Amino acid sequence: MKMSSSSSSITMGVSKRRISSRGLGAALKEQRARLYIIKRCVVMLLCWHD
Repeated sequence: MKMSSSSSSITMGVSKRRISSRGLGAALKEQRARLYIIKRCVVMLLCWHD
């Protein structure tokens, strides 16, 4: 019983750390996507001729 409770607390710590790193990666990915969209819009506006 003691061993299972300690192992579950260890796995909870690992999952929490994994969530934080995943959240950071998701934020970075979102920022990169936003920059890509803005860059595409600027290029389109600059290169667009009627």
